[in-house]
Amino acid sequence: MPTIALQTIIKADKKIVFDLSRSIDLHKISTAHTKEEAIAGKTSGLIELEEQVTWRAKHLGVFQTLTSKITAYQSPDYFVDEMVRGVFKRFRHEHHFSTVGSDTLLTDYFDYTAPFGILGVCMDIIFLQKYMTTLLIKRNQYIKTFAESDQWKAILNPYQKPK
Repeated sequence: MPTIALQTIIKADKKIVFDLSRSIDLHKISTAHTKEEAIAGKTSGLIELEEQVTWRAKHLGVFQTLTSKITAYQSPDYFVDEMVRGVFKRFRHEHHFSTVGSDTLLTDYFDYTAPFGILGVCMDIIFLQKYMTTLLIKRNQYIKTFAESDQWKAILNPYQKPK
């Protein structure tokens, strides 16, 4: 049961970073290289507590479907999404936001169990943990880029204006 822990400093307001992190639209942009699409549940806008989204994406050469649900939520401090259905045996992704001076510290904890028993453990050691870490780092870089420029307005303004 590996846990990936990442910290990203973002020179932007915590509420903006929080909202970008739960934006279905920004997630689609950040995962375009996997052809990721939101195909059911919440398919655009800002995901909220108890809402689900089903994603279809090509990972490791295979199209996969995964449904996750927001199971904990305290704006603008944290939210948690957990897999409801998908290829993993399970996963829980915690997103924490704290103010550091005038910046925001985004801390991710991605705790998961690979599928396929002992074969999954081997896959995790060989490539899965690195693959997932790279995916999360790339996603956080998109959040940082949008938050630190005016690009966040194109994502958030159609839904709500950060205070």
